[in-house]
Amino acid sequence: MAIADSVPGVSGGTIAFLLGFYDKFIGSINNILSGTKEQRRNSLKFILKLGIGWIIGFLLSVLILSSFFQSNIYQISSLFLGLIIFSIPIIVMAEKDCLKGKYANLIFTAIGIIIVCLITYYNPVSGEGSSIDLTNISLPLTLYVFIAAIITISAMVLPGISGSTLLLAMGLYLPMIMAIKEVFHLNMEYLPMLLVFAVGLVAGIFSVIKIVKYFLDKHRSQTVYLIIGLMIGSTYAIVMGATTLEVPQPAMTLQTFHVLFFILGGVILLGLELMKRRMVSE
Repeated sequence: MAIADSVPGVSGGTIAFLLGFYDKFIGSINNILSGTKEQRRNSLKFILKLGIGWIIGFLLSVLILSSFFQSNIYQISSLFLGLIIFSIPIIVMAEKDCLKGKYANLIFTAIGIIIVCLITYYNPVSGEGSSIDLTNISLPLTLYVFIAAIITISAMVLPGISGSTLLLAMGLYLPMIMAIKEVFHLNMEYLPMLLVFAVGLVAGIFSVIKIVKYFLDKHRSQTVYLIIGLMIGSTYAIVMGATTLEVPQPAMTLQTFHVLFFILGGVILLGLELMKRRMVSE
């Protein structure tokens, strides 16, 4: 989940969904917020185990990928496209009971595609050769980072578009990765905006989890169709991802697309699906 959340591609929620513990993940967070004492105790144990692994994985990903991402953007983007495109039929098959015969809900798929494409198209730094400076503290930047954090955590808990893909679309992915790396090197200029982002994540969890759980329980078909739309739309965000780098690169084309990395994304998802089936059979 941490690797998925730390790079623009499949969300951690998608990994939880593919491995079969997504409902427990959402339910546990919901129980911590409003469950009984016993439910909170059991849910807290589960979230702590998951959280420790997530933090370790995320920090390792940031330290390893922060420089690799820029120098290998087209290979990584091709891998992400494979992850997303091969995820879609897996989710469709897993949710076929709530999708079959409810094709009017395809409107929600269209809405999901439009949302991501608009966010990507109106990215404030894309293609402009500039990058958001997180050390230049101002009220507009603080509000932007705070709202971006809420949107990011919303995406992370949904089995669809990743929060990092939205950060990429909003021009904050690389600045955040570099900020975390700088703080590790004791450069505290970046700490205030990281704290704003962290507060936004917490606020997002408290405000979003109940909404997500409600719609998954009461309107699952529409929600899954929307998730599929978000996933399809995120392919456009990934194709345009190179334009949001600190030194902008052209958007990915057929010439810069890497088939082998695309296939590798599918192989990774196949491995996760096989792992899930083995766990279920045991």
